[in-house]
Amino acid sequence: MISIGLTTWTEHPALIGGEDRPVTLTEYAGHFPVVELDTPFYGIPRQTTIGKWAATVPDGFQYILKANQVMTKHNRKEPVDAVALATVFEQFKEAIQPLVVSGKLLTVLFQFPPFFNRTTANIEYLRDVRVQMGNLPVAVEFRSPSWFATPGMTTDVLDYLKSLKLTNVTTDEPHNLNDGIPLIDTVTTSALAVVRLHGRNAQGWFNQGASWRKTRTLYRYSEEELQNFAALAKRLDQQAKNVCVIFNNNSGRDAAPNAQRLQAILGLHWANLAPQQLDLF
Repeated sequence: MISIGLTTWTEHPALIGGEDRPVTLTEYAGHFPVVELDTPFYGIPRQTTIGKWAATVPDGFQYILKANQVMTKHNRKEPVDAVALATVFEQFKEAIQPLVVSGKLLTVLFQFPPFFNRTTANIEYLRDVRVQMGNLPVAVEFRSPSWFATPGMTTDVLDYLKSLKLTNVTTDEPHNLNDGIPLIDTVTTSALAVVRLHGRNAQGWFNQGASWRKTRTLYRYSEEELQNFAALAKRLDQQAKNVCVIFNNNSGRDAAPNAQRLQAILGLHWANLAPQQLDLF
């Protein structure tokens, strides 16, 4: 099965006829069966909030939630001790219970920072993540090319993730010889393969100036590129029960149109969508 989703549900005017207003969760769920949320990265929501997310969408709709920034070691300047770290993990797991119980949690995304390099300590931390998260589904996205420096190293890393039952995220982003993650087909868990598409705006991605957050995903994929992603999804679909493609190229509001076009290329129709307003009349 192949599913397609976007990052957040509010910022996609193409889903509501170009109207200049936030898209509601119900409106979003009328188009796509999965959404990725970065809200927990900045602060763990209340369990009641996540319970409302679960209750608002149809059965079968799924969420990808980003792990909190403490859990992904983003706080390099103010690291926390082991006890505090374990507390954050417990708070996170408690908060997401409504999604776990309802079967609406696709995976928890650990998007590690660029300085999370392939070191002995970080390799060991991946095992700690699995222990802390128990049997919950976990996907990891590396931002440091050190994890994939050579073909042999890539094989070792992927084998290690398989042993931990961690889903490696297949990533499309700008890259060059010294920076960025190459686009490599990866399936490390048979239940799920995740593809995240950030766009290919190298100028915005690598120059972290004042406008970096607004321009780093400013990119509209071409028809040829989308055709290639369709082929990629089909290849992964031969190896994983569920393939989820997430479009994050939304600085220019291009994610939704690109996702809809990929859906058309693949001929996908999902049964677990919310009714669109026109269907009510």
